[in-house]
Amino acid sequence: MKYIAYCRKSTDEKDKQVLSIDQQIAELKEFSLREHLEVIDFVTEARTAKIPGREQFEILLKRIEKGEAQGIVAWHPDRLARNSIDGGKVIYFIDTGKILDLKFPSFWFDSTPQGKFMLNIAFGQSKYYVDNLSENVKRGMRHKLRLGIWPLKAPLGYTNNRANKTIEVNPETSKIIKKAFQLFADGGKSFTEISLYLHKFGISKSDGKPLKVDQITKMLKDKFYIGILNYAGEYYQASHKLFI
Repeated sequence: MKYIAYCRKSTDEKDKQVLSIDQQIAELKEFSLREHLEVIDFVTEARTAKIPGREQFEILLKRIEKGEAQGIVAWHPDRLARNSIDGGKVIYFIDTGKILDLKFPSFWFDSTPQGKFMLNIAFGQSKYYVDNLSENVKRGMRHKLRLGIWPLKAPLGYTNNRANKTIEVNPETSKIIKKAFQLFADGGKSFTEISLYLHKFGISKSDGKPLKVDQITKMLKDKFYIGILNYAGEYYQASHKLFI
């Protein structure tokens, strides 16, 4: 029987990965040699599995469907899926005989009703971990908002203090942003003129070009500058220092 090895690392959990892709490859090579598995290829992917749509994973399943291999080797079932759709695809491929075997160094699997039941539980646990992590993040963000702290990237004129996780006034850019508000309110400058003014002082898009008109209008309408946080349609009283 031929196998394809699949190694995945999440891009949004860089500091929480048990094994990097290189480590997974090394472990799976040793495991395949020890278990006498014929691995014809190693497929790697740096994508989260909490949502469907991983390119290399889909290609892997298509190769299995074409008969290039009959089994998959991975470090753990959570490398294959952390969502119900991808997990369901793997189970369906087993049910229809397209996947004859799955091998994991850290998990037992056998293509029997009991084995598929345990695999379903493993996929369910992986999805539970993602759902629970997401809920914990949301709860933490709501708590920060109730304290008046903006939990996302600071708007222009402010900076994120990573040490104490607060928002602080940027002593340099805040003066430029304040002047931009004044130019609009008092001088009657257009959005384009304000964009060019900001660009003159180094406030621009990531590619170095002037900010777009919609970015300027969004900034001028942002209630953050008057101490009101708007998140998911709800408003919170901000605790950061104001310069407008």
